[in-house]
Amino acid sequence: MYFSDRGGIECGNDFPLGGLDQGNSLHSAFSNCGYSFKGAGCRLVAAFPRTCFANFLPPLLFESGWNLRWENFQRYFLPFGLYAVFGVLISIVGIGGALYGFDVLPLGVALLVAVALAATDPISVIALFKELGVGRQISTVLEGESLLNDGVAVVAFSLLLDLAMGVQSIADFSLSQAAIDFLRFTTIGVAVGCAMGFAISVITQRFDIPLIEQSLTLVSAYGSYLVAEELGGSGVISTVALALILGNYGSRIGMNPHTRSVVTEFWELLAFVITSIVFLLIGDQTNLGIFIDYFPPILIAIGALLLSRLIGVILLSNLSNLFQTEKITWQEMVVLWWGGLRGAVAIALALSFPTQLPDRELAAAIVYGVVIFTLLVQGLTVKPLINLLKLVGTSDPTTENNNIDEWIDFLKKEAQNRALDQQKYLEIIASLEEQRNRNYE
Repeated sequence: MYFSDRGGIECGNDFPLGGLDQGNSLHSAFSNCGYSFKGAGCRLVAAFPRTCFANFLPPLLFESGWNLRWENFQRYFLPFGLYAVFGVLISIVGIGGALYGFDVLPLGVALLVAVALAATDPISVIALFKELGVGRQISTVLEGESLLNDGVAVVAFSLLLDLAMGVQSIADFSLSQAAIDFLRFTTIGVAVGCAMGFAISVITQRFDIPLIEQSLTLVSAYGSYLVAEELGGSGVISTVALALILGNYGSRIGMNPHTRSVVTEFWELLAFVITSIVFLLIGDQTNLGIFIDYFPPILIAIGALLLSRLIGVILLSNLSNLFQTEKITWQEMVVLWWGGLRGAVAIALALSFPTQLPDRELAAAIVYGVVIFTLLVQGLTVKPLINLLKLVGTSDPTTENNNIDEWIDFLKKEAQNRALDQQKYLEIIASLEEQRNRNYE
């Protein structure tokens, strides 16, 4: 998402600075054309911050869930769950505690900022893993953690919003009630996502038209979000559940390999476009000068994030190793710590801060500043770190070869049905079989 095949991660790390520059240019262009944005922090999205949830989060979460294989989800569910739930809690306590302890923000606002920064977005790192041939385990754990903890972070964001706005006092805040609300949001979200996922899966069996099937996934991603929210559940959890079912069940029973490729490419493109828009909106919401004005608070948040991430990875990885047959090594723990970048989801949450939020500009600047640090500093140094830890070229070819096998089976059937084109299909099959054999060498 953040980089090209040729340029590697360095190309994609122009995104944050490019977004800031282009977003500020966009805001200036509107102002020069006579459009006025008056009021502190009142810019293009300030009048409707909650729409950032409904517009940006479903496609970002669906794309991640669509690409996560169910067998990997089952195999690494324990570390996924530990990182998603307890990792988010550790981040909230660590970052929120630091911002409040150093008298940067009121407690409620500090916790809201911490929740936004708890959402990881290591897409660029995962793509780098594939490029370098890093082992499947670390890539899967990072990907699964990001998918689940994004959902948990968004639910926690909703639960803490009243506290940050001053509607609810610290004395009135109940952890037990928050836990009950969290379970209710999650249960309704999972139920809606599963129901819609299986329904769409059955529908796609009725026909084989890639454009329609692609459109159905788009409608269902937004539809599941809106339905779950209307029923009092979590829209993001619903979208995640839907994506897992369609990506692993619906795409297998109702789509041929060509259609699955078309749908996958569509969602990768859409996620890329949404990410681009999100970073452009940073520039619309902020001026570059605020990062200088608020540099000390941003530095405190960066230190708290790195420390809380380190503590969480060490504690939760070792806890997971007690029960998992496939252990997370100390080298993988280091990469999990440093590779936990923040990105579009954190920015979308920051854009959703209500305009009446106390210290909104400072809170948003902290989130933007930390995201830019993780993408530029951590993102640019992940590759040397992987080389230093000798994790390059440790992946196995199983997943790629499973995809090749599916294509071979599909093409053999097509060759039987289309006798005139049989030679062409046989040549493609031979090429795929040769590639599969090379993967095992």
